[in-house]
Amino acid sequence: MAKVAFLGLGVMGYPMAGHLRTKGGHDVTVYNRTAAKADKWVAQFGGKSAPTPKLAADGQDFVMCCVGNDDDLRQVTLGPDGAFSGMKKGALFVDHTTASAEIARDLYKAGKDRGVDVIDAPVSGGQAGAENGALTVMCGGDADVFARAEAVIGAYARACNLLGAPGAGQLAKMVNQICIAGVVQGLSEGLHFATKAGLDIEKLIATISKGAAQSWQMENRYKTMTEGKFDFGFAVDWMRKDLGICLSEARRNGAHLPVTALVDQFYSEVQSMGGKRWDTSSLIALLER
Repeated sequence: MAKVAFLGLGVMGYPMAGHLRTKGGHDVTVYNRTAAKADKWVAQFGGKSAPTPKLAADGQDFVMCCVGNDDDLRQVTLGPDGAFSGMKKGALFVDHTTASAEIARDLYKAGKDRGVDVIDAPVSGGQAGAENGALTVMCGGDADVFARAEAVIGAYARACNLLGAPGAGQLAKMVNQICIAGVVQGLSEGLHFATKAGLDIEKLIATISKGAAQSWQMENRYKTMTEGKFDFGFAVDWMRKDLGICLSEARRNGAHLPVTALVDQFYSEVQSMGGKRWDTSSLIALLER
């Protein structure tokens, strides 16, 4: 059992922190910007809550974090009441936020200056993966530090791998989102075409999902996509934030992402349709307007 703080109790962080208590058996202190959410978590899982990231991090062996974006991350780590000012030397900060590789490297350096170890560890698997403790975690940082973090992360992960130096976890998550964007657009066009062609969708998916076209998106989203149901899952707003990070990094490293840029624009059209909180599979709605 370790002493662990968890910062950020959104749709991902809330169940992840819960698994640290129930599956990991750790002594968990939580912080959330909206205190009522932290109170709810404590009532459900036990543990403690703290009014600031600094107080949540005080005396902890590990501080895990899952917030919205780079700005949120800087605030809860380096702000006046940030976690880094409360962490003891030798403690380990694990960041599950999907953020830029730049801030991952900045936090790594800031941690070194304070005697704190840092791993960037964005996740994939969505809300269902978080709730089921079956996330894929992509990490960047030092190998010996990762070895310490891996067992704690295991409370909510089915796969956890070190991809390289600080920032590598965030870069891997960008690849993940780039791949998903293309797959969802392709699946949307395929299902739209199949409907127009009069094919039996159930028989079609039962057949092609056993071949080279198979994907997680196909098996888990085809039915809701054809029914026009999108009030669940990974929100379009979040995907646009992630794709913005991918495109910004591509401008820095010289990568060409024409399909990603196009799909990002398609998602902006979904937002204008009122689909900001729709699942990312809502790309098909553009084709069927």
